[in-house]
Formats: sequence, C-alpha cells, structure tokens
Amino acid sequence: MTTPPATAVGQQTTLYTGIARGLAEGGSLLCCDISAEWTAIGVGAWEEAGLGDRIELRIAPALETLRALPHEAVLDLVFIDADKTGYGHYWDELVPRVRPGGVLLVDNVLWSGRVIEATVTDDDTIAIRAFNDKVAGDNRVEAMVLTAFDGLTIARKL
Repeated sequence: MTTPPATAVGQQTTLYTGIARGLAEGGSLLCCDISAEWTAIGVGAWEEAGLGDRIELRIAPALETLRALPHEAVLDLVFIDADKTGYGHYWDELVPRVRPGGVLLVDNVLWSGRVIEATVTDDDTIAIRAFNDKVAGDNRVEAMVLTAFDGLTIARKL
C-alpha cells in the first residue's frame, strides 16, 4: 500500500475537492470516513469535477485505516475533522507519518467556546481539551490555533 501525500479524516466534499485540485501532478488524497451514505455525495462531486483518480475514499473506522498506512514520513498535508473523541488517536498515528515541513490541520478545536467552560463535561469537549493539551506539549510540531470559525489548529512538523 502506498501512502498519499495528503490524508483527510472525516469527509467534506467541497474542502477535499479543493485539496485534490491543488495537488501536484501524481498527487493523491486519502479520505477516511465511516458513512457510505454521506460520502456518496462527495464521490459524485469528485467524479463530476474530474478528480476521481486523485481521491481515494476508504469506508472504515479511521483509526483502523491510519494504522494500516506505511510508517514512513511522507504525508504533506493532514486534515482532521471527525469524531472528536478520536482526535488524539488520529494525531498519534498521523504526526509520525508527516514529513518535516508538512502541515496538520485540525478543525473544531475551540468547540464553540465550550473548551474553556469548566462546567461543560461531555465526552467530546473533554476529548478536545485533552487534544489541545497534547498538541501544545508536542515538541515534534510548532502549532497555533486560528480562532476563526470553530477553531482550527495549524501545525507544522519540525
């Protein structure tokens, strides 16, 4: 199995179409999702845009898919926007596979401000707090949070 230069965990048709269009010749994008129903929309859009040969969709638990990837650091770009309780595990699997200078993007890290509200203790919020702490203490990357939208972590692999 070869590793694509870009990997996305969670499926977003428009975003991934844009990423695929921006790939260098021969580049590819691996998308991980568990919903064949929702991703069917994306697949149709990718095919219509002429990008079907650049995007590979794997319908399976993302952690299972990521663990099956080669361990070499060859990824150029990672985008994580999936189940929030999995963020830390996805990070652990992906950071070693990102080449130096590669970028990791993680969506929803401010969680509508709930991450700073001590009284909010649902599983997703607790997981995002833990994830943010993990990234802040990770000396393999330099990272910042863009406070636009719902918070976007932008990290560059050192």
